[in-house]
Amino acid sequence: MKFIKYSRYTGGDLGISAEDLMRALSDYFLQSGFEGDSLYFSEMGQQTVDELQEAIRQALQTGELFDDENLERMMQQLEQMSPDEMQQLIDRLTEKLAEEGYVTVSNPRESGEPRVGKKPQGGAGSDESRQRIQFEVTDKSLDFLGFKTLKDLMGSLGKSSLGSHSTREMSTGVETSGSVKPYEFGDTLNLDISQTLFSAIKRQGLQSPVELEYSDLMVRQSEYQSSCATVLMLDCSHSMILYGEDRFTPAKKVALALSHLIRTQYPGDSLNLVLFHDSAEELPLSQLARVKVGPFYTNTREGLIMAQRILQRQRKDMRQIIMITDGKPSALTLEDGRIYRNPFGLDPLVISQTLEEVHKCKRQGILINTFMLARDHALVQFVQKVTEICRGKAYFTTPYTLGQYLLMDYMNRKTRMVH
Repeated sequence: MKFIKYSRYTGGDLGISAEDLMRALSDYFLQSGFEGDSLYFSEMGQQTVDELQEAIRQALQTGELFDDENLERMMQQLEQMSPDEMQQLIDRLTEKLAEEGYVTVSNPRESGEPRVGKKPQGGAGSDESRQRIQFEVTDKSLDFLGFKTLKDLMGSLGKSSLGSHSTREMSTGVETSGSVKPYEFGDTLNLDISQTLFSAIKRQGLQSPVELEYSDLMVRQSEYQSSCATVLMLDCSHSMILYGEDRFTPAKKVALALSHLIRTQYPGDSLNLVLFHDSAEELPLSQLARVKVGPFYTNTREGLIMAQRILQRQRKDMRQIIMITDGKPSALTLEDGRIYRNPFGLDPLVISQTLEEVHKCKRQGILINTFMLARDHALVQFVQKVTEICRGKAYFTTPYTLGQYLLMDYMNRKTRMVH
């Protein structure tokens, strides 16, 4: 059984809540490797508690954790702290994140390592032991980050209305926005009482009791709410953090926001995530925050193959692929499993094989919408061809506008005709 202990506030954490910490550290939790000094990377980078505490220290020093009203007073209080007092504050905030379920810290007792915030005595080996303590963000953190990102993106869109995917087809349901029609076998018995009684009175006259017949039953129609299966194809090749711009972190934020939107507003929909680089793999959304950029090449074909495999398992009215990329296809998985790579131009073999998968998507009724984070001529040519084949949409966007374009496009799917 879970117990909650209430105690008098002593000022040990300056009144900073775990939610305040999560807001200030959202970029840190979703970092993509852009800030790293080395060109060597891994897709699933491990983060240590020391790194987390350094991020908290920076948030404190920049004032991100305080509102405008208390900023000056809190900054003065921080300046008056000794190094030991500052470390105690950071330790307390780190423990608060763990206590409230936003991060899980590897158990130091099992490996002979010190507790979080308790620095051991003696030697360089103690510091090395402390640096090995790792942490992971939890599902609660991902849910919070997804909600925060969605709120930020939708706030920048201005007035918006979130609801289920609606189409022009009509069916009987729980909504009452449609017209009235006679009841037919199989309809949901969403009776329109006034019209049903009016039909009976019109047939037999005004008498008591009113006798209803099958033909008197009138039901109110509602807009048909379609379900949609979406695969988000996310380019994690190394170009996503090159050229002085981090394109991967905004893409991760959009994926989290889209996941939160679907879970809360469109519960009948599904969302799967596919990463593509030299090859491709499906990734659970719970692991998204830990993903960093991968190898250098872009194997779009392998990503499309995996996306089709996922969508074939779905029984939805609408199936679509959302592809976020900044580079042209430059790799191909051969039949013997070897990776064929050509980073220069539009390689005829790579393009022809990739477009063949696009044609397969069209034959299966899968829509492909592409969000381009670059305007490279070769990329534009390829995306134009994909759009022509699948009759999807192509968006020239930036990391700053990606979220608005993608979420609005997703919600506009509700006007799609379904037969």
